[in-house]
Amino acid sequence: MRIPGFETRSVGVADGIELNAAVGGAGPAIVLLHGFPQTHLMWRHVAPILAEGHTVICPDLRGYGASSKPAAVAEDTYSKRTMAADIVGLAGALGFDRFALAGHDRGAHVAFRAGLDHPDRISHLGILDIVPTLDTWRVLHGVGAAVAFHLYLMAQPPGLPEQMIAGSADAFFGHFLDAWSTGPGAIPADVRAEYLRACRDAVPSIVADYRATATIDIDHDQADLDAGNRLTMPVTVVQQDWGLGFDAIATWRPWTTDLEHFTTKAGHFMAEEAPEDIATLILNLLKR
Repeated sequence: MRIPGFETRSVGVADGIELNAAVGGAGPAIVLLHGFPQTHLMWRHVAPILAEGHTVICPDLRGYGASSKPAAVAEDTYSKRTMAADIVGLAGALGFDRFALAGHDRGAHVAFRAGLDHPDRISHLGILDIVPTLDTWRVLHGVGAAVAFHLYLMAQPPGLPEQMIAGSADAFFGHFLDAWSTGPGAIPADVRAEYLRACRDAVPSIVADYRATATIDIDHDQADLDAGNRLTMPVTVVQQDWGLGFDAIATWRPWTTDLEHFTTKAGHFMAEEAPEDIATLILNLLKR
């Protein structure tokens, strides 16, 4: 499946690593990063709107979709620092030394790290429906943490999580597509089938991505917090309006110097449920 009007490219970004990316439009660049359990196709409605005035680059993250899926032979193979470097390398290979960046879910964690590690490369930063890694683990507690059971499962040492998930992959990944969606028809059958196929083929790398968020990613974020490092570009954060149980703006403010925060009635898959709204928020971010 393809995003209408976009061409698909395989771009080398590191030694032995290629990212599959849909590229369309012309003008200043914006890179859009997908979440879990999705691929770059989650941007199929938003990307064409943005492409009316921008070059839009929608990659599959390392370990997802049709991108390379290296074995997690080192602690940082799937760290957000490594995955962020992939994205900077992708933009550079396509001719963009400076670009805007927006991410959803897992892609938002990668975008967050890219903004901290490469502030000279990222002009604007859009974050959809996450809090920073350190704050994710802080706000999860009690029975309310059951909604994030997958974070704890995939944080376990290699072996058991991969075996359990691979044994019922469609049921596991399909659970999140159902439970996190509030808009009927937002993810049609053919797109759902593509998401499930892609995840089925990527269980070890997806687990490794999540395991890094419970290990090395925490160390990287804590080091930045301790050093007083902040996101210095304009930042827009969009989160669901369902009663977060914590002060989201207060959570984000220590990490940013120029923050706008919005909520949406759409579900977690907001770029698919309310694409016009998300496109408008991104376009307004790019004007700041």
